[in-house]
Amino acid sequence: MEKIESSNKAGLSEIEANFVAKSLMLKVDAISPENTNTEVSNYFRDNSGVIGLPVIENNKPIGLINRNIFMDSMARPFHAELYNRKSCISFMDKTPLVVPEDMSIQELSFKVVNSGSKTLNDGFIITDNEGIYLGIGTGEDLVRVVTNLQAEKNRLVMESINYASVIQKSFLRNSMEDLQSSLKEFYLHWEPRDKVGGDYYFCKKFDDGFFLALIDCTGHGVPGAFMTLIMSSFLDHVLIEKNKSDPAGLMQIMNKKVKDALGQHDNTEGLEGEAKYAKMLDKDGSDDGMDAAFIWVDLKNKNFTFSGAKTPLYTLNPGDTEVAIIDGDKKGVGYVDTPYEFEWTNKTSQFTEGMNIYMTTDGVIDQIGGSKNIAFGKKRYTANIIENSKKTMTEQKDLLLKEFYDYQGKQKRRDDVTIAAFKL
Repeated sequence: MEKIESSNKAGLSEIEANFVAKSLMLKVDAISPENTNTEVSNYFRDNSGVIGLPVIENNKPIGLINRNIFMDSMARPFHAELYNRKSCISFMDKTPLVVPEDMSIQELSFKVVNSGSKTLNDGFIITDNEGIYLGIGTGEDLVRVVTNLQAEKNRLVMESINYASVIQKSFLRNSMEDLQSSLKEFYLHWEPRDKVGGDYYFCKKFDDGFFLALIDCTGHGVPGAFMTLIMSSFLDHVLIEKNKSDPAGLMQIMNKKVKDALGQHDNTEGLEGEAKYAKMLDKDGSDDGMDAAFIWVDLKNKNFTFSGAKTPLYTLNPGDTEVAIIDGDKKGVGYVDTPYEFEWTNKTSQFTEGMNIYMTTDGVIDQIGGSKNIAFGKKRYTANIIENSKKTMTEQKDLLLKEFYDYQGKQKRRDDVTIAAFKL
């Protein structure tokens, strides 16, 4: 039987197209109702590898004789004397699984599972599209091919995910370069829960400052990664010299673009609450978007402007004993329950030399762990900031991540994690 080799580079649909019921077919001689049980005994004796013997009439299958059941039955006392000369249909399964030669392996596997263990043990009969007998297939061969196909699917998926990871990282490279050229002291840690993720950071340098965004898209893994590419593409196109200092305005533009792209338009006049939400989801089938922190830092005039979509900003001045939290608005960008014309809020502050600014997606805050199996939380996060604020940014990052990993312990990672901080 043909096997799938791991070196096969064909696409998945091409591979599956080559594996239909006929690819499992073994050519086994069939018998007719005129054949006796003695002839069946002789056939099984001479063909030790055959587990099922088809019975056909007018070239079409009417049953299947299982070797083990037949041999066990004939070995009982007096059964040979009673049945040797009788028709082979005495021990025939009258309802075997019969499938056409062009049935896909996927459909075949569903039918075998639905038929129970009998088909896995007895095998199944394969016919042409006219119902004419061609051969048989075994449950063992089906399981082997399905296993190999699944392994090949996994290989192809992992190859795609690995390449998607390369693409996602390449999109981040320019942002990291702009950060490095804008700041002397900063850290940025991006850690997808899976190979790729729904967290993203974006930075663009201008002559008088820089724009930085931390983005947490719907989901994680591959769906989240697709969303990050959409968001980063939109942001790269809408962020220009004229609107760089208006993070809230940028969020409004992003919101409209996301809702247009994903068809999240409100056509629910007269509905309220859950009924309105359900109608929007039923119509559009998408409730995707992002939580985000947008900040414009004006290095020339020593101020920053922040706008958040369900994401806060944390600041700490030299000598302060408490972290100041600047909350974002309580609406995400996109999503069916965010109005098309929603306006986010800009919050502008002067900064003093030595101020630290911290940003994080909710992957840190919401992570379950510790002795009580509760979220890491803002309190623990800000306490870590205060305790280590006088250290270098690299040391602060390492100490925060150590506490985070220790706190997570053996708990499963819940989400992607992205943290950023810089000194002004």
